Amino acid sequence: MEMSKLLIIHKINDENDRPALERWFNRYHAPEVMTQAPWTVRYVMYRPVPCPPGAEDYGFYGYRVHESWVPDKSVRRGERGLLAMTAQPGACDAIIINMPSEPTEDFFGGNACYDDHTILRWVCAFRYPDSISAEEGEDWYLNTHVPEVLKQQKLTRFFSTNAYMNPGKSILPQGEDFLEHDDLFYKQWHRVSELWYECNNDWRESVITNPPPYTKPPWATQDSYPFFQAGSDFISTFLLETPERDFIKESKALYL
Repeated sequence: MEMSKLLIIHKINDENDRPALERWFNRYHAPEVMTQAPWTVRYVMYRPVPCPPGAEDYGFYGYRVHESWVPDKSVRRGERGLLAMTAQPGACDAIIINMPSEPTEDFFGGNACYDDHTILRWVCAFRYPDSISAEEGEDWYLNTHVPEVLKQQKLTRFFSTNAYMNPGKSILPQGEDFLEHDDLFYKQWHRVSELWYECNNDWRESVITNPPPYTKPPWATQDSYPFFQAGSDFISTFLLETPERDFIKESKALYL
């Protein structure tokens, strides 16, 4: 049995929907998720911070990030004996990744102590093009790209998680028709990587103003780093180290 994590990254489409979405997440959605997944051991929500100038071009999703951890990725409940989930009240794009709770690779920075650096987390989800195999993408990422990323001068931490392959059915609790999704929601994402910096300026120096040279893969869908089509095959967000809400501690499930 392997502890798994469901990561959902949100982008708000219309600021007029923000008040209603905030109420929905906190009053309805989180308690209903805990009802449908009573085995959840960790369920937190982050509020992304404003991205550094220039990061908008890296598929920036800046509304909400949810993490829910369960003892095993196969556990799920059906619809029998439940009520429908409350409908989402506004437009909100999202991507969803099912993956191990512990990173599958740890590249750099694990020997640092908590107070050695301030922490700005650049969380990046990406998917290899449909024209290549996941194995081909992994070979480039692990053997070519990672050693080059490690040459960033202001990088303080770097690890990555190889996502599970979708099982051919929804990985959400049953009854997920409570909202409408764009096509990205149902796509297979291959990896989530985290790169840490001390501040926005350090991210800009590492990624935009003074990056190391990178090797472009032959299958690249974008000419420049990160070589994935931003907003389609590459989504990113910026977080601090502390979640805004811990639903297991702060909320109650809607018991039936």
